[in-house]
Amino acid sequence: MASTLDLTPRTALARGVGSNADTTPVYDYTTAGSAYLRSTQPDYYGWLDHVRAAAGCTRPIRLAGQLLTVEQSTGRVLDQRHTDAMPDAAIYTACGNRRATVCPSCAHTYQRDAFQLLRAGLVGGKGVPETVAAHPAVFATFTAPSFGTVHARVVRKHTCRNRRRCDCRAEPCHARRSLGLCEHGRPAVCWARHEPGDAVLGQPLCLDCYDHGHQVVWNLFSGELWHRTKQAAERWLAKLARRRGVPRIAVVTASGKTRMVAPVRLSPGKVAELQARGAVHFHAIARLDGVHPTDPTAVIPPPPGFDVDDLVDALRHAAAQIAFDTPKHPDRPGGWPITWGKQIDLRPITTSGHGEVTDGMVAGYLAKYATKSTEATGHTSTRLTADTIGNYADPDGDHTARLIDACWRIGRPTSTPVPLSQRPRDHRPRPGFIPAWECPDCGTHTRYAACPVCIARRQAALDTKPTKPATSNPYARLRRWAHMLGFGGHFLTKARRYSVTFQLLRDTRVSYRRHEHHHQADEHPDTLRTVDHHDDDTTLIVGTLTFAGIGWHTSGDAMLAATAAAMARERRSAGREELAHELSTTPAGTAPAAA
Repeated sequence: MASTLDLTPRTALARGVGSNADTTPVYDYTTAGSAYLRSTQPDYYGWLDHVRAAAGCTRPIRLAGQLLTVEQSTGRVLDQRHTDAMPDAAIYTACGNRRATVCPSCAHTYQRDAFQLLRAGLVGGKGVPETVAAHPAVFATFTAPSFGTVHARVVRKHTCRNRRRCDCRAEPCHARRSLGLCEHGRPAVCWARHEPGDAVLGQPLCLDCYDHGHQVVWNLFSGELWHRTKQAAERWLAKLARRRGVPRIAVVTASGKTRMVAPVRLSPGKVAELQARGAVHFHAIARLDGVHPTDPTAVIPPPPGFDVDDLVDALRHAAAQIAFDTPKHPDRPGGWPITWGKQIDLRPITTSGHGEVTDGMVAGYLAKYATKSTEATGHTSTRLTADTIGNYADPDGDHTARLIDACWRIGRPTSTPVPLSQRPRDHRPRPGFIPAWECPDCGTHTRYAACPVCIARRQAALDTKPTKPATSNPYARLRRWAHMLGFGGHFLTKARRYSVTFQLLRDTRVSYRRHEHHHQADEHPDTLRTVDHHDDDTTLIVGTLTFAGIGWHTSGDAMLAATAAAMARERRSAGREELAHELSTTPAGTAPAAA
């Protein structure tokens, strides 16, 4: 990067430019310097092509090892490559994190996949029949109950066009005629009209009055509450079908047995969202399906007569009916009550593109919240341990610190082992004094009280079975999920028959990239390919890759990779806009301009 100024000499009275013809110093320990050194290397463009799959990732995973291309019919090795011969001696793969605060690029990919997955369950496509567009569907919102008075922004009637930039006049937060005080001497009123981004939204008016323990326990058992609500709605629909005279359907299970099932079933997809107060509430898409008599996996319309009003009544009845108490705990012998809050919102979904709640609107709304976590509460951390819990938990701290402290306190071990002096002693004779005997099962001669061969076989059989979850202390998971304020479930779940899976979308993307790479290699014969002139159906790529590290080698590499990914996204966006212009349509993800 030499100077472009001319080389005339300078004098004492006039400015010369000869001394300006210097070389700008480059320091490799800076971001710009490391990026400059990388860009001046002869294999720079090969490095860009090598890291393209993980270019936009904040913390990519580096893998090292060997790749073998094997012919499936004969097992002959057709090609062999090692990562030592690749740029940086590693293969870069995206981290795949769904949280936008951790990796915006991977979260953006996850959000687009979630949008396609949720929307396919409403209008069809990607393997889902298009007839689902005629099925009754409801957009439901289930909230948590109140655990104490918090600052809120309530708008009785919205007049704004964009809720994200709402400028409507809000009601007073908590207005009361009497300026009363709580039992801790703090005011129980708030006359402020909070703005949308006010930092006090979701914070309790009195931290000591707020039931932090009940809230984290509710977050822990919210998944069970949703499961029971879904079952109650299906039972209500089954009773409705029986009252209307719709017969039950005989379905043959995988074991060959015949079961009589209801002719209508619920296929939901839901997203969990953490509110500013730290409580979980669920946004769900509930679709009504029928049951095929010969193919239980088929997605067919419900029986005639079932409409969206029946689905709304079933969900409202289930939300009001379901309530249970958690198992006993030393701090609460009777357990904590688990139920839904009073704010239950049920709105029909239209797939025609017109209406208050459309399929694209709902899918985009849920996909947006699928990439969020505890950011609304102001807390972001990884899994907490005994060494790091002191940095976040505080029984006398702010709202979030008290929630984390409640998770750690309630999730403590509720029983201690019995001391050795109090344990019952084994008075059986020792193995050395037992006469030799022959095992009737395997014929082994042994002096032990139990046959060691049979015990080893039994243990090996138990090791192959899935481990059962611990039921002795159901609150132990609170410590594991203390960084999530007690919520340990998935942020996006769906019924098996609602739509396709994330794995199918990822496999489709990988297949497209492989074919795209092959087409580019055919256009440029000099390009080295892992599989050259071999059919994908007859070859198999076997990789013996191990974990080599996380992240880019330098900050300059991260900057160059992020810049290349941003330019690629701009090209794709421009291509979609140009294609939409040619087809005289509106590109996906953009709203039509107002007249």
